Amino acid sequence: MTLFRKSFAKAALAVAGVVMASNAVAADISGAGATFPYPIYAKWADAYKKETGIGLNYQSIGSGGGIKQIKAKTVTFGATDKPLKPDELKEAGLLQFPMVMGAVVAIVNVDGIGPNQLVLDGPTMAKIFMGKIAKWNDAEIAKLNPGVKLPSQAIAVVHRSDGSGTTFNFAYYLSQVSNQWRVDVGADSSLSWPVGIGGKGNEGVANMVAQTKGAIGYVEYAYAKQNKMSYTKMVNRDGKVVSPDNTTFQAAAADADWAKVQNYFLILANQPGANSWPITAATFILVYQKPGKGAADLKQALKFFDWAYKKGGPAADELDYVPMPESVIKMVNQTWATIQDESGKPLWP
Repeated sequence: MTLFRKSFAKAALAVAGVVMASNAVAADISGAGATFPYPIYAKWADAYKKETGIGLNYQSIGSGGGIKQIKAKTVTFGATDKPLKPDELKEAGLLQFPMVMGAVVAIVNVDGIGPNQLVLDGPTMAKIFMGKIAKWNDAEIAKLNPGVKLPSQAIAVVHRSDGSGTTFNFAYYLSQVSNQWRVDVGADSSLSWPVGIGGKGNEGVANMVAQTKGAIGYVEYAYAKQNKMSYTKMVNRDGKVVSPDNTTFQAAAADADWAKVQNYFLILANQPGANSWPITAATFILVYQKPGKGAADLKQALKFFDWAYKKGGPAADELDYVPMPESVIKMVNQTWATIQDESGKPLWP
């Protein structure tokens, strides 16, 4: 059993129990998409099942897969870490809203380096993922880590192989701090990677890094924390060295002005602030504004999301996600009020 599977066995079993229950409970909720929020969705699903008897069948297949499935109407909701632009939402008849915020971290498997011991900045990370820095004792890495004994070990880059909102947020950050990355690689959910090997989902990248000496990859923080993987510190936009934790994630999310953007299209990477973690991101839910025959299923899903907003904060904190502020939740409820049932009446509340 791999490192990831051991660490997430309990959560996976809980979700499996929720999924299997779908055969017996007609009202179970179906969704698919981002692996970034999977740990918190699993925790919420287990608690919600115990409290209400309603299960959640969530396929953790990546943001690209979630977008495809909601557009194909094979699930009640899709989940993506890359927000869709207003014109794409309008064309598909979809609404999106942010569910929770988290952060992307770099994980490494380097001889003699433990969690939170290595410091990287954005430009150096961009060069590593472009293959321009190939060894861990490179002068640019050494300059950021005085006093740290760095091995003459080849760097093995690990990236996502599937369409991924985590990739989008990671690449968007690198495009903000490296002109060469922006021109040569860009920011999207799927990239033409200059170097490296691919892993499917956050769990695939975590597994690949754990199994590969000299590896570096990027995952949602909960995967690194629960698997006890070595993750790096980062130099943020204000030039300060920060560690990934709930405090620095909240600092990055604190000044996000959701009211000023259309359809919640907001990217949180590279936010200012001395304590801000530089690769913070929100994860989003996609639903139909006019679900037609799926209206009853969507209303059941909205009840779950409403419960998560109201009661899921402590669980989010435990896994170092950042709950949405009350002001944003009020905005989301106003968005839900525009959803129509088959007769054209408001589906919510």
